[in-house]
Amino acid sequence: MYPYSFSYFYVLIPAMILAVYAQSKVGSTFNKYSRVSNSRGFTGAEVARQLLSAAGIHDVTVERVGGNLTDHYDPRTKTLRLSDSVYGSTSIAAIGVAAHETGHAIQHDEGYVFLKLRSAMVPMTNIGSNLAMPLIVIGVLIGGMAGSSFGYTIIQFGIVLFSLAVAFSLITLPVEFDASKRAIETLGMYNFLSDDELKPAKKVLSAAALTYVASAAVAISNLLRLVLMFGRRDD
Repeated sequence: MYPYSFSYFYVLIPAMILAVYAQSKVGSTFNKYSRVSNSRGFTGAEVARQLLSAAGIHDVTVERVGGNLTDHYDPRTKTLRLSDSVYGSTSIAAIGVAAHETGHAIQHDEGYVFLKLRSAMVPMTNIGSNLAMPLIVIGVLIGGMAGSSFGYTIIQFGIVLFSLAVAFSLITLPVEFDASKRAIETLGMYNFLSDDELKPAKKVLSAAALTYVASAAVAISNLLRLVLMFGRRDD
């Protein structure tokens, strides 16, 4: 049999609180500065294209994607997708987000090691995320009914697969931090934003970065919970 108690869920509480705060923070910060236009009148799409050109990158397409804060760079197709609230907006928040996503395109062009590692992990991480919990449940059922070591082995394999998602979330952190750093530096370097406008842009990107920290914290806490619950058998 395996020990099970809802007390193990207390491990998640600090990380969940951080996640809720991070989502609230990024939403409120983006909304605040999405109402403040940059003094030079650039749109998010214009900034992205000009930053790409300045970096000598001419094979990345900038296009609009539906939704709010759905902005992302797809290295497979070399496509930089900006959401409706960023693509045609002149707000400081939009400029910051557009520059951040452009930072990912520049990372890809330069062969940034953490981006390459994260991209290489995507297939295995997807497999691990989809199979981890079903395997753990199956292992618990087998172990609970028969008390067999086979059930325990399945559980441990599920935990290993889950750890891939944790590793992915940790590797994501330097990728995101570096993209934000590049964004602030280039926005100032090419005078897209004034010094006074760079501060709120940095606040937007810092709030966004906090969501990745919170995601990693939740993933680590879940892994710790699984290890505490199933790290040993109670024969």
